[in-house]
Amino acid sequence: MQWWNDFVDWFYSEDGQRILVSAVIPFLAIVVAGIVAALIGRGATRRLVAQRDHETRAAAVTALISAGQNAARWHSQSPAAREHAEHLANDADVMVRLLPIAGANYAADWASHQLADMRVNSVSFSYQADQTLSEYRERLVLWLHKPNKGRKLFAADLERWRYEEQGTDPVILEQQQWAENQYTATTDQKVPHEPLIEPAESTAVSPTPLDTDRYASPLAASADPATGPVAAADEPESR
Repeated sequence: MQWWNDFVDWFYSEDGQRILVSAVIPFLAIVVAGIVAALIGRGATRRLVAQRDHETRAAAVTALISAGQNAARWHSQSPAAREHAEHLANDADVMVRLLPIAGANYAADWASHQLADMRVNSVSFSYQADQTLSEYRERLVLWLHKPNKGRKLFAADLERWRYEEQGTDPVILEQQQWAENQYTATTDQKVPHEPLIEPAESTAVSPTPLDTDRYASPLAASADPATGPVAAADEPESR
């Protein structure tokens, strides 16, 4: 405790007060001022970067919306105007993909799909094109203000479109082709690819999976009205 008493005596002495006033307090003031200035500068820089990022994203969204307006009037434009509009749409697509924002690629892919739909539906000033344009504009504005929510919506739409645009399963096509070949080999008749006529509800024989296949249920069935299309479908199975 002696060293603490010596420090207290020195601190309240004339020399201690002079060092405190002339050195310690100015040093602490400089350190505190530097910390405050760094925090203020950091906040200002973050606000400037956020503002610049928002402006860049807004410019890209504006370009996409302009491309959507051109796509909604696609069939009423001249070939030169279409070429110019397509060039602007490609520039907007690249601009969006280069944005360092979550979901930029999703937004670009979603916008490309919607632009293609609006160009197709723009024949005779279709109402569907205007409706798609309205949804297109609202979704892009939502992504501008809420990137994470917009990205989830874009991803959901893209997944749904990918599922809807999937082609027929190759296995199913092979099964249909096999059924057609079996029928042709048995009856020496080609299968007419026409819509299947549903059998009457009073038919006693329950339909098999081949009955619901247009390849396995040809219209050129047995001439016997009592058997109908079911007998023609069952004939290959009996062999």
